[in-house]
Amino acid sequence: MYLIVGLGNPGNQYENTHHNAGFMAVEMLADPGKSWKSEYKALTQKVTVGGEEVLLAKPQTYMNLSGEAVQALMTWYKVKPSQLLVFSDDINLDVGRIRVRANGSHGGQNGLRNIIEHVGDQFARVRFGVGKCPPKWDLSNWVLAKFPPEDRPVFDEAIGKVPALVECYFKNGIAKCMERYNGK
Repeated sequence: MYLIVGLGNPGNQYENTHHNAGFMAVEMLADPGKSWKSEYKALTQKVTVGGEEVLLAKPQTYMNLSGEAVQALMTWYKVKPSQLLVFSDDINLDVGRIRVRANGSHGGQNGLRNIIEHVGDQFARVRFGVGKCPPKWDLSNWVLAKFPPEDRPVFDEAIGKVPALVECYFKNGIAKCMERYNGK
């Protein structure tokens, strides 16, 4: 079983914000006919993607404590780091850019930082560009802001690639997935 985690913050006030890009990405894989289950500080749903059994998760710990939920789910479901894929926002990427990595640093993303503190850095991650914080904006206000109307179609196009990206990852491996989806 694979664990695919989308990072974000729980609550209606955070829906469609930059920081909830991970939630939006994981929801692209969800079965709209199934309910989300509350377990281990996360909302989860079991689905099949590309022939693989997958547990989707949206941590309910708020972004900075995402590692608590991820570690608990990995322990309960006996998921190895090589079976973990995390979706997150990235303020250092232009809106609509995608960056797939096999492992590595948190790049300043606090949810990834907390996951790395709990389970190490040997897991795949997909970052979705949400654009840089504009001048005179506080960073926390920017990541918790909704997408401006001009950015939303570009972001939605990137998020729309999630099912094909995950299927590529399962069928062809991380290197092929990086080759196909990294870049402009």
